[in-house]
Amino acid sequence: MWTERVRAAVLRHRVAVGAVWLLVLLLGAAAAVLGLGRLDQSFTASGGPGHAANRAIQERYGNGAAVAPLVAVVTWPTGTDVRAGGARLADALDRAAGPGARTVSYAATGDEGFLGADGRTAAALVYPAAGKPDLAGLTAVEEAAVSLRAGLRTALPEARTEVTGVLPLQHDSALAGPGPVALGAKAACALGLLLVLVLAFRSPLGVLAPLLLAGVTSVGALVLVEAVAGFTEIGFVVVYLVPVTALVVSVHRWAQPPGPCAARSALTGGAAAAAACAVLALFPAAFLRSVGVAGLAVCAVGTAAALTLAPVLRSVARPAPVRRSRAAHGSLPALGLVLLVLLTGAATQLRVGNPEARALVASGPARDGLDRLAAAGVPSGVLNPLEVLVPEGADAAAVAARAARVPGVLLAAAPAGWHRAGSALVVVVPVEEPMTAAGAGTVTALRSALVDTGALVGGSGVVDRDLVDGVYGLLPYAVPAAALAAFGVLARRRGPGPAARAVLGGLLAAGASAGALVVVWQWGPAGTGAVTGWVPLVVGAFAFCVSLERSAASAAGGPGWAGPVAAGAGALAVLAVGIGPQVELALLVTGFAAGAVADAAAGLWAGARPGVHHDWSRPRPPLPSSIDDRDHEFDRSRHGR
Repeated sequence: MWTERVRAAVLRHRVAVGAVWLLVLLLGAAAAVLGLGRLDQSFTASGGPGHAANRAIQERYGNGAAVAPLVAVVTWPTGTDVRAGGARLADALDRAAGPGARTVSYAATGDEGFLGADGRTAAALVYPAAGKPDLAGLTAVEEAAVSLRAGLRTALPEARTEVTGVLPLQHDSALAGPGPVALGAKAACALGLLLVLVLAFRSPLGVLAPLLLAGVTSVGALVLVEAVAGFTEIGFVVVYLVPVTALVVSVHRWAQPPGPCAARSALTGGAAAAAACAVLALFPAAFLRSVGVAGLAVCAVGTAAALTLAPVLRSVARPAPVRRSRAAHGSLPALGLVLLVLLTGAATQLRVGNPEARALVASGPARDGLDRLAAAGVPSGVLNPLEVLVPEGADAAAVAARAARVPGVLLAAAPAGWHRAGSALVVVVPVEEPMTAAGAGTVTALRSALVDTGALVGGSGVVDRDLVDGVYGLLPYAVPAAALAAFGVLARRRGPGPAARAVLGGLLAAGASAGALVVVWQWGPAGTGAVTGWVPLVVGAFAFCVSLERSAASAAGGPGWAGPVAAGAGALAVLAVGIGPQVELALLVTGFAAGAVADAAAGLWAGARPGVHHDWSRPRPPLPSSIDDRDHEFDRSRHGR
């Protein structure tokens, strides 16, 4: 078989092969870091009507659009006329917000929607000049929040002044850092990862080898993805998908017995996952294309490493002895199937969108402002307003009046200074946040109400709706197409029955990972109300790909313990990195961990023939001959010596 010829050639030149992969690791890591700027860092869905509106707003006005504004909250002392203080607030905003910023408040519009029900509190929206939907732009907005808070407190010493908003809330969450309990949990997960690998592979190099395979796969795949990003849009989300997938796949592959078994497993699993990812990359949505290209890169580099680097490492590290394992008790596969089905059912209740503001952080300056808004009776929809781009020749005031009549709209105003290049902007503040069912309905109703005006509805409140319409709307076509592609590859290698079972297991694992997010975050104590839209896409692709790899490894004769070990390693690794107060990172970590566990459950259900596993209770007997000796014997037999 040609894989044996490749293996023999690799082992004859093991030093050169090892040196090449070392260069890939070192130089690739440097190139991957330098190439991160090529990735789209906006985390927004391109191609939808909201994206088109936000791009036009960004081009004309240079701020706002997909970036949520800062919200200044000023509470005047008892007995103060809040309407009279509005003019002072407007002047203070103009000075504190800095040049190029756009501000809107009660003084500029006369709309009492900016005033709290307590009669003492006023809210104002501030769009900093540097706000852009990328990481640098978001950092500039966070810095603007600090400056705005200090400037307003200096200008209005008699009032209680706070600055909040989606980005300040997220920033405060990041600054909070993990507490002692979280740090202890992170350390425990890191130690648990090492313990799992030690118990599985029983030697220092046996522990390091899968980590090394994961490292070269990650950096090589990222370099390829960044190269593709030079001529098509690739989202920054691949930075999270690539290393976790590489780690779980590498543990699976290192666990395989050396020789044809490992090669068959790598080729079959890699080809099936690559076929599915290639189909995703063809769909006209940047998120799906990003996931597809990243998956293809991991499959390509990972398979190359499995066929070349893994034999070199095996020639140095003797594998642990293995024996046949007993089949799982009949109740365990049934339990795994029930768990997968229940969680997949929960995934049907997934609500896509940024978590509700109240769930982003428990304390901090931005949370103080949010609490002040709530106490004053100002709806939280003010944090995610809509911006309507009114074309040249249209009456902005008339558009604002029509928007104000839409159910679910708190206020709509056309500030006098918001004009550029013949266009005008109208700000629309919904009552509910856009990730809620009511907020999403408001966005849809507003678009319908303004469809004949030629106006474009943008703003931070439409990003989630674009993701649902532009990406999730394609999933009913993309998922079956990707599944069929994987089935075609597996059916040729293993037959239609096992292939169908493997693909169904992968789909259940992907659905269960999304369902776990619903149970833990939407329905759980955190009560986020929604799940960040790109997270289920990334963790679903991860779960599907590693499930195909696990299925291929089992069918190729791999040990039965490989699936649980790989699942445990992946879950512990992401938990060690991601445990902390940042809600969106915690969402991602939960999804990855759930995907790994769901794949282990799918492996129980799949009922693959009993594999082999290491008997941890017995000492390792000496091998009859070293791998090096067997390699030399193979070479002598080929050359007749």
